Amino acid sequence: MAKAIEWSDGKIRILDQSKLPEEQVFINLDDYRDVVGAIREMMVRGAPAIGVAAAYGIALGASSIETKDKDKFVARLNEVTQAFSAARPTAVNLFQAIGRMKKAARGDSVSDMKNSLIEEAKLIHEEEVTATRELSRLGAELIKDGFTVLTHCNAGPLATASYGTALGVIKAAKEQGKKLSVLATETRPLLQGARLTTWELMQEGIPVTLITDSMAGHFMKQGDIDCVIVGADRIAANGYTANKIGTYTLAVLANAHGIPFYVAAPTSTIDLSLTSGYQIPIEERSPDEVTHIREVPIAPKGVRAANPAFDVTPPSHITAIITEKGIIRAPYTEGLNAIAFGSL
Repeated sequence: MAKAIEWSDGKIRILDQSKLPEEQVFINLDDYRDVVGAIREMMVRGAPAIGVAAAYGIALGASSIETKDKDKFVARLNEVTQAFSAARPTAVNLFQAIGRMKKAARGDSVSDMKNSLIEEAKLIHEEEVTATRELSRLGAELIKDGFTVLTHCNAGPLATASYGTALGVIKAAKEQGKKLSVLATETRPLLQGARLTTWELMQEGIPVTLITDSMAGHFMKQGDIDCVIVGADRIAANGYTANKIGTYTLAVLANAHGIPFYVAAPTSTIDLSLTSGYQIPIEERSPDEVTHIREVPIAPKGVRAANPAFDVTPPSHITAIITEKGIIRAPYTEGLNAIAFGSL
């Protein structure tokens, strides 16, 4: 599959995920404001991919600043980063990328600072590639031959600009020669599971069955699911994990049926500044996404609709968190802090 995000000739080339699976449309972006829009409108989505896109977008915005005065350059750069800060609130990778790019704006001249920002954006992308490959390798050891895995939303190459997290684990298990199959939830309201996860798994030759979000409990009760693997948009210091709305429901169901529930995420998704999951900001998106599918109304005109994009799963319902630095089990506060200080 072609790269979902790449830097080429001073522009950002993205695969517009809003058009999949019907069309594979690539867009070249040469204005940072268009990158902000692509993130907000979910042409680019998934926590690691959002971070990568924002890093490239900031480098793009910096390249368009016309001044040789370093102080003026930094002031304009702050305006660029502020635009990205307002794009989407939940995925911590976005804010970590912004912080890194601000620190990278160093050099003896504005030209040097611009070059440093481009190199930092490329480094952020490279680190995500390395991290997702390694966490996938480690996580694959949890998948036994013959397993049926349930996954929710989309956490493959599209969402990570690299190998994948939840789907990366599944792909790595297949590469180890294990026979497995996947149940993918449709993931309302924007159907990332139906549109994107099934598409990616079919390209990998991995057997996948699409189910509605409300079918998961039925298949668990039937004994058809061996484990659940999901990605994450932000993990607090105590292990509370924000992921696509509906994840918490699956964790409760898995816990009730004695099924392992795994979170696969690079360390860039861990936010040790938040001591509790209750501090994680939850994005509220337009009610139109609930009342319409691809602009086609499915509910009575004027009906009220709620649309929180994420929910938070407590660590008591998480069997393990899979990172590139190791697999963490409870107590999560100790394990996550060990990662931060390099002692895991």
